[in-house]
Amino acid sequence: MAAQKGRDLLLKIDSDGVGTFVTVAGLRSRSLAFNAQAVDITDMESAGEWRELLEGGGIKRAAISGAGLFRDAASDALMRTLFFDGAIRDFQVTIPDFGTVEGPFQITALEFSGRHDGELTFDMALESAGELTFAAV
Repeated sequence: MAAQKGRDLLLKIDSDGVGTFVTVAGLRSRSLAFNAQAVDITDMESAGEWRELLEGGGIKRAAISGAGLFRDAASDALMRTLFFDGAIRDFQVTIPDFGTVEGPFQITALEFSGRHDGELTFDMALESAGELTFAAV
């Protein structure tokens, strides 16, 4: 796979709760991370005293983070409302030449900052809140 433009990593939110996805505007940086918690099943009879893990066990999770500036009143208001309500909504992350990850996420952090001579910016963090799907390109 050739090098990709970071701006092509898109974060979209289900704006109406029924599958109408809109791009979260103003993001200058964004990331998607996957984790799978291991389940240790090592015991006294483990070969060579090496740790053993339970295949398919544990908890899978995904985290999204982003930072940017406010550009679109509609998506800004939606993100703010979802955070203060503690609501869970479907999000999509489009990874160029790879695919799309979609599923429920909750906004777990929303930070605002600004300098007296600059623009208002925000940082946000989202955590997966259910099963995610992946559709390859």
